[in-house]
Amino acid sequence: MKNLRHKTLAAASVVTLGVGLAITGGLSPAAATGPDNTFLVLAPPNGKTDKAAARVAAANGTVVASYDQIGVLVVRSTNPNFVTQVAGVGVDSVASTAGLGTALEEGETVEVSAEEVANATGDPTKEPMYGQQWDMNMIHVPQAHAVNTGSSNVVVGVLDSGISSTHPDLATQIAKDKSTSCIGGVTNTAEAAWNPTTSDHGTHVAGTIAAAVNGVGVTGIAPGVKVAAVKVVNDDGYIYPEAAVCGFLWAADHGMQLTNNSYYIDPWELNCRNDARQRPVWQAVQRAIRYSQSKGVLNIASAGNSNYDLAHKITDTGSPNNGTPENRENLTNACLDLPAEAPGVVTVGAVGPTGEKSYYSSYGQGTIDVTAPGGDSRIRTQGLRSTSTDAILSTTFNTATKTNGWGYKQGTSMSGPHATGVAALALSAHPGMTPGQLSSFLERTAVGMSCPQGVYNPTPLWPNNANTYEATCSGGARNGFYGFGMVDAYNVVK
Repeated sequence: MKNLRHKTLAAASVVTLGVGLAITGGLSPAAATGPDNTFLVLAPPNGKTDKAAARVAAANGTVVASYDQIGVLVVRSTNPNFVTQVAGVGVDSVASTAGLGTALEEGETVEVSAEEVANATGDPTKEPMYGQQWDMNMIHVPQAHAVNTGSSNVVVGVLDSGISSTHPDLATQIAKDKSTSCIGGVTNTAEAAWNPTTSDHGTHVAGTIAAAVNGVGVTGIAPGVKVAAVKVVNDDGYIYPEAAVCGFLWAADHGMQLTNNSYYIDPWELNCRNDARQRPVWQAVQRAIRYSQSKGVLNIASAGNSNYDLAHKITDTGSPNNGTPENRENLTNACLDLPAEAPGVVTVGAVGPTGEKSYYSSYGQGTIDVTAPGGDSRIRTQGLRSTSTDAILSTTFNTATKTNGWGYKQGTSMSGPHATGVAALALSAHPGMTPGQLSSFLERTAVGMSCPQGVYNPTPLWPNNANTYEATCSGGARNGFYGFGMVDAYNVVK
């Protein structure tokens, strides 16, 4: 069994190419001072947080964010005994999120040179670099745009590393009044707070969804809709659970109908409900996702870049990815990739320019809902070398020079926003659909794709190990590689 090394958030530009113990009586102050840690404190389901907040204060903690909608508190404390002392009536579970950040494996962005941008020629879309966007033709974006380019009433929350508000292809596309940073689990709506600082990942994702048709650069799938930056990746490249919870609730309470999620939560790719370290995080995230769905939000998530069969979880020897990996064996379906495997979330796999499963894309019968272009720089050479233009071209922001541009990335991080863009067009053409109806509509309008026969090996010439990316597809009309098929922009608007 392959080691599980998740790179969902990674555009992976493979371009080279516990529950505390109950306390009786009063709470005593902490006897010592330790590191300043963040905790998630969960009140009982559907319960109020006032009793939990009182216990937090008595245990020398400070509530920095209160999400009463789902009974979750984000708390800071230097009390080394906080988990034990806060437990009791009004507290369902508690866990420190120290060490639970998930590193953003940024990978390489292959930037398009200024000369190439200047020399790009126009075409019927009026976007000079459209000729390099092979992905748009694959899902019939030109045909869709002849019918509907999207409605500004549709707002997509991009839960990611921020969006460049000065990018010429995005400046008119951002709903600034709905954008925020959720770093630390606390919202900050200052424009500087939700702009990118150390990663252009969110800027690339936003361009795929909604880059403007303005005679500059590239086109997005739904250029008529708006995107909101919901920054959940901190400057060190980590996605902590409290930031993700904040992001889901912010989107739900600020009129967003869709969110794009190209990451996973927690350093374990598979978050196990039967693991005391992870269960409170799993509970908090599930509450946040359910709440967002109840407010009319469809959440779309990337499947991951591990070439891992999510339907047959057996071992995980590559997690946690922010410390010494543990060898976890005999896993069950109590272990989920969050948010991709949360109920009601649309999970997206990736294909390359030939339409075949990208070599890195994770898969699984009953797990993958749809597929979309994510790029595959190795497919045409069978793994021998990379071809950057077979990745996905979109908007970029060079965090070193603080300049906007365009460039290539690949990964299921790129296929997710293709599905999100198509969903945004669907809502524009058919307003009023519930999350469940929209999810079903995406599946029904997808173009079915069949499993390849036998063992699939897209990279037999991969240096040093020809079997690195072998995979086996199962299923019929819905299968483990492609789900219900390729999302189709024209099918959802015609």
